Amino acid sequence: MLDFAIFAVTFVIILVGAVLYLYPSSRRASGIPGLYPTDEKDGNLQDIVNKGGLHDFLVDLHQEFGSVASFWFGRRPVVSLGSVKQLQQHINPNHTTDSFETMLKSLLGYPPGMGGGPNESVVRKKLYEGAINISLKNNFPVMLKLAEELVGKWKSFPEAQHIPLCAHLLGLSLKTVTQLGLGERFRDDAQIIAFRKSHDAIWSEIGKGYMDGSLEKSSSRKAHYEKALSEMESMLLSVVKERRAQKKQMLFVDALLQSSLTERQVMEDCMVFTLAGCVITANLCIWALHFVSTSKEVQDKLCQELEDVLGTDPVSLDKIPQLRYCQQVLNETVRTAKLTPIAARLQEVEGKVDQHVIPKETLVIYALGVVLQDADTWSAPYRFDPDRFEEESARKSFCLLGFSGNQTCPELRFAYTVATVLLSTLMRQLKLHQLEDQVAEVRSELVSTPKDETWITVKNRKSRT
Repeated sequence: MLDFAIFAVTFVIILVGAVLYLYPSSRRASGIPGLYPTDEKDGNLQDIVNKGGLHDFLVDLHQEFGSVASFWFGRRPVVSLGSVKQLQQHINPNHTTDSFETMLKSLLGYPPGMGGGPNESVVRKKLYEGAINISLKNNFPVMLKLAEELVGKWKSFPEAQHIPLCAHLLGLSLKTVTQLGLGERFRDDAQIIAFRKSHDAIWSEIGKGYMDGSLEKSSSRKAHYEKALSEMESMLLSVVKERRAQKKQMLFVDALLQSSLTERQVMEDCMVFTLAGCVITANLCIWALHFVSTSKEVQDKLCQELEDVLGTDPVSLDKIPQLRYCQQVLNETVRTAKLTPIAARLQEVEGKVDQHVIPKETLVIYALGVVLQDADTWSAPYRFDPDRFEEESARKSFCLLGFSGNQTCPELRFAYTVATVLLSTLMRQLKLHQLEDQVAEVRSELVSTPKDETWITVKNRKSRT
């Protein structure tokens, strides 16, 4: 089972650090083409920095050396896989844990699993996924209400007003994740503001400082990060205790409290879900509306599907699987924006890809951003074209990469539901228009985000133009 997740350079570095600590003896991915280290101590780290990030570095690496390539982090070799075929070969030996959860917990200083080995980690992962599903099922009306409130706000704007997608959709994401995950206390704007303050401080420092050690070199930044993390943990522990006393069974946190997890472990999982869920959900919605705003044809097809499937009724959880074109739009959004450009996994047993042997305990990178825009896999790979997912070959490749089906990471599955509700509510009331001369450049980090604020205008769908 291939449980893909979202990684930035910092995540890869932390995982490599764990390898260096746990496995001090030398490991070599011998015979795999790739770069020699440019620095004896840092390997190719400066090359990654010079390229502007790991994704851009991997694009050039695979262009030069092919779909299986190697480079160096410190004195350790790293293997990167850059095609669907090679990724498929690597699936089977690497299925026991969710790599994103493991990496994020490592960055936060949380132990993976339940403290009892790989089997306990799998059990905890299933609890986590089940808790998200329970929250979606029990709180769908809340999600619909939040989407309707946002669309109502946009309808009240003058047609010429520019709407900042990043700001508005991060707000929608924060409200949705906290209310479905943690409860009614986050209906209070003051609680949302406090949550966002800590959330942003933690997330920004997770994405900084670990590559060049700048966080450790700045006592003020480190103190700010640690204060934000402590405040967030205190807030979440307070929620956990509050929900345990109420003995309700409606939310993400409630479902975890029905298990054998300690309050501390429940808090940790709430931290992972809220941190990751907010960012993934916001950016999927941002990119989806950005791309949809560029195409009247896509908007018309979405409206027709909504009319055929829903009529005049609001979207419901059981109707979402019938919105196949909407699913294609979101799939193509993930692909075109390279929403999750990097994944990584530690080789658990010695493996083999093509003729190349990958030794045990080697860090293997899945260059998803490279594969998602590979011309051998996708025709016109840089064009936003939801119709490509009418083809079985495209759907199969997407599934093999872990972006659909049972292999989808739970945070992305949650984001798809929120984005579907938003599109279903929005498309039947408003037409979206991209601003002239606006280019939304991708910043491929932990999650691919626009480098700058992205703007649209809207018009009432009953308007003639």
